[in-house]
Amino acid sequence: MPQNKILFILPSLVAGGAERVISYIAQNVDKNKFDPTLLVIGKEKDTSYDTNGLRIVYFEKDRVLQGIIPMFRFIRREKPKLVVTAIGHLNSAAGLIAIFFPKIKFIAREVNVLTVVKQFKKKKNPILGMVTKFSYRFIDVFICQSKDMKNDFLIRNNVPERKVKLINNPITDGFELNRTPKKDNDILNCITVASLKKQKGHIRILDALSKCDIPFKYTIIGNGAELDTIMDLIDSKNLKDKVTHIPFTKNVPDYLAQHDLFLQGSFVEGFPNSLLESCSVGTPVLAFNAPGGLDEIIEEGVNGFIANDEAEFIDYLKKCRDYPWDAHKINQVVTTKFSKRKILDEYEILFSEVIK
Repeated sequence: MPQNKILFILPSLVAGGAERVISYIAQNVDKNKFDPTLLVIGKEKDTSYDTNGLRIVYFEKDRVLQGIIPMFRFIRREKPKLVVTAIGHLNSAAGLIAIFFPKIKFIAREVNVLTVVKQFKKKKNPILGMVTKFSYRFIDVFICQSKDMKNDFLIRNNVPERKVKLINNPITDGFELNRTPKKDNDILNCITVASLKKQKGHIRILDALSKCDIPFKYTIIGNGAELDTIMDLIDSKNLKDKVTHIPFTKNVPDYLAQHDLFLQGSFVEGFPNSLLESCSVGTPVLAFNAPGGLDEIIEEGVNGFIANDEAEFIDYLKKCRDYPWDAHKINQVVTTKFSKRKILDEYEILFSEVIK
């Protein structure tokens, strides 16, 4: 058994980008080098991802705040060499806990470009912001997933740049080249896979589609607080016959492969896993320009396009219907840069350096 015990901690294992990536890293890290455990503050019944072969402990709590004392006790008992957390409020808690464990290294993974994200959320108590900045002094390394995120993080926080590492997200298992040939050249079959939040931009996608004069079908996969607003807009725009909503499915790779174009409306992203997954199966992407790594994923005209406004988005929709996409090149753009092995190697190298 390797002596390098790593404790990965998440608020929950509900469907989400941070949850998928952290659980995936914990599950697939080299067991000859590391002894991983995944600690989940939330409930086992909410688990959305496969965790086979991984030691996982659930605290069955409703909130991170309720898990702080149990988390402290767990770390004291397990004595890991390294603790890895993700998502802002949990990172803050980990920083405070790190004060009491100077021999244990702590890595915190950022999940978004917060300067933009906070425009879509209620204002936080300023005292919480002060606590976060104080707690971050005790984190050894921060991981950012995109250049935009790293730059934003450095501007917002008084953290030495040497403590901030850039590691992109990996393409997780199940998303392989599997492009389904286009059956109807007249209809453009589009798809979006994302939680139904304001920042994900479903509204501006639907607005653009309602003004597009080419035949299309649009599939939305996801759940969230904006469901009623989105469904009302679909009704008001007379799009009910053209739009299909799927709340949740584990067959996302198949749905992606069966569509012609992935539509991204987000106003901000951390590093969009859904774009990687779409390109992995061979389906190109049309995205509104936004911070969060789009320019690191999309090579214009090869695996997608980036639109700067609604008019350009509509023009690209028309162009994409007959564009000579090459599924193998679409796949190759992302697999060469974000393959499982490449990203896991980067994580393992960082873990080894921090532990030493």
